[in-house]
Amino acid sequence: FNRFMNHPAPANSRYKPTCYEHAANCYTHAFLIVPAIVGSALLHGLSDDRWEKITAWMYGMGLCALFIVSTVFHIVSWKKSHLRTMEHCFHMCDRMMIYVFIAASYAPWLNLRELGPLASHMRWFIWLMAAGGTI
Repeated sequence: FNRFMNHPAPANSRYKPTCYEHAANCYTHAFLIVPAIVGSALLHGLSDDRWEKITAWMYGMGLCALFIVSTVFHIVSWKKSHLRTMEHCFHMCDRMMIYVFIAASYAPWLNLRELGPLASHMRWFIWLMAAGGTI
């Protein structure tokens, strides 16, 4: 299995994936873009009211953006690794999208249920936490 995966990087060193790992990362993320778009469109189409449509849009956009940005990052990391600034930028965007998707995944639970007065503030707090995580 050594050709499929390198040994862990030493302390304070960057891990260098094999070509197989790069390809697997690219394909597994890219493969899910179309199902995410289709699923998001279905969720939005099956929504009955305004809040359901907004929530479906939030979740769908978070999911689609996660896979798109991650795919672009892995492609840049694989094929353009000599462009370290670009790779670093997309790596940070990839990490940011994880926070955005986590916040978007809370949207159905927080927007479509009856919440008490304190719990209703979680709708905004979760997005503030996601924004804070990106900084």
